[in-house]
Amino acid sequence: MNSRIGDMLIHAGKLQKAQLERALRVQKDSAQHLGNLLVQLGFVAERDLVPVLAEQLGVTLATAEQYQDTPDLSDRISRDFLRHNHALPVAEDDNRLTVAMSDPRHGYLLQALELAAGKPVTPLLGARADILAALEKQSAESTASHVMDSPATSPPEAITDDVEHLKDMASEAPVIRAVNHLIVRALEQRASDIHFEPTENGLIARYRIDGVLREVDTPAAPAAALVSRIKVMAELNIAERRLPQDGRIKLRMEGRSVDMRISTLPTLYGESVVMRLLDQGNVALDFEALGFTGDNQLRLQRLLSHPQGIILVTGPTGSGKTTTLYAALQQLNTPEKKILTVEDPIEYQLDGINQIQVQPKIDLTFASALRSILRQDPDIIMVGEMRDSETARIAVQAALTGHKVLSTLHTNDAPSSITRMLDMRVDDFLLTSTVDGILAQRLVRRLCRHCREPYTPSPAVVRQYQLDQLPGNSSPSTLYHPGGCEHCEQSGYQGRTTIVELLIMSEAIRKVIIQGGDADRLRRVARAEGMLSLHEDGLRKALLGLTTLEEVERVTQADVGCSGP
Repeated sequence: MNSRIGDMLIHAGKLQKAQLERALRVQKDSAQHLGNLLVQLGFVAERDLVPVLAEQLGVTLATAEQYQDTPDLSDRISRDFLRHNHALPVAEDDNRLTVAMSDPRHGYLLQALELAAGKPVTPLLGARADILAALEKQSAESTASHVMDSPATSPPEAITDDVEHLKDMASEAPVIRAVNHLIVRALEQRASDIHFEPTENGLIARYRIDGVLREVDTPAAPAAALVSRIKVMAELNIAERRLPQDGRIKLRMEGRSVDMRISTLPTLYGESVVMRLLDQGNVALDFEALGFTGDNQLRLQRLLSHPQGIILVTGPTGSGKTTTLYAALQQLNTPEKKILTVEDPIEYQLDGINQIQVQPKIDLTFASALRSILRQDPDIIMVGEMRDSETARIAVQAALTGHKVLSTLHTNDAPSSITRMLDMRVDDFLLTSTVDGILAQRLVRRLCRHCREPYTPSPAVVRQYQLDQLPGNSSPSTLYHPGGCEHCEQSGYQGRTTIVELLIMSEAIRKVIIQGGDADRLRRVARAEGMLSLHEDGLRKALLGLTTLEEVERVTQADVGCSGP
């Protein structure tokens, strides 16, 4: 077929015209085939390219079944040679060898395979990642068989050789390029995490973008090599594959400072790796940019202006609590104020602020660090998390002696934080004297402003969510659907925004706490004083065209029964 692979991919809905034009410009300075270049640039997943390429070349596509029981020809054809050339024998009889190849146009490779096999070779087109995964599985099975036939205890030099082999694989240029490419693409797509998940048939790579996981093209390299490369970068023990490990990587990529937290975990089929990307150049430490609007923003600003007292930010993991605290510190950070923080880990370095990393191994805990920094004459203290009674009590004492304290808790909503502090044995009279306010928050995906589609909700929906009763809403209500365009990679969403509920410590709230009222009673009093629930703030942002009704429901579903309209 004479059709260009790019045109065929566009026709199949797998590629955009602008992406093709960019790839063609890059190809002018490269000797690569266009299809391979499209995969490297991240415009097309290899699994989408391969069927179209097979159609263009008129070559049969290798099926998953053909990778299950492949002949071991390592006595005639080196596995290293096959790995390097991305080829895998999948069937053999007396007259012919059938080989899956990532590039059946590779004439030299066909000739070499025919010479080694002593018979004609029929090429099939296979995905590079599938071929490498099958080769790795074949190699592992061969090694396991060898171990079963060997003495029970392996000599120390065998372990050393294995570690050295892992180091060699991790230092190979293709593996380094594959890991770097994954990180660069993750940054381009605003991913917060990269997940590597081992399976029986290889490795799955996924990005978490705007809080949702998306599968991406798996790098064309053995899983063990990729994991070893990441562990080398994070200065972890590559020989230790039985225990979880944690590390950090700090890089400058494309002019940006990127800090990564690395976590490895042994699973049934190998090590699972998660890389948390902390891109300092892509974080706006500004309340308005984070999604704080209207009364909530004004009330929070007033709380921050108080010279002392405790402000708590609460919510589940990944709800943006730390970023909100950093935004508060950024606003409070002036030459007249001394600010000290105790964190685990330190996610972003802030100029003019003294930040302390918790290190439990040497007994530098939140509580012990907090006791020490009170002797440093700070004006403002930020405690990464109130995890125990001792930390909570010291924070309360700090607030009583004239300090401003910011911290986080893990509770579902603002009123529940009061009962959580009481459970941590903070006396009610101290709690009411020191806590100024509690902010609960969640993150919802922000609609792409280029392709969002307005619609008028039905009267039933308006009644169900009481949209006409929300403060500031005009009638008729307008909501928005996600569209899909090149700016948001067809997802309809681009970035995230915050939805919040802010409980202010008032005389009425203090009275309920002293009387032993539960979270439900606290919530009723706070709402009577003007507190909007998480669900209501989400609905307001949906009416502003910032997010969708479905997204608000997804994020606040567990809270609607207790805090909805």
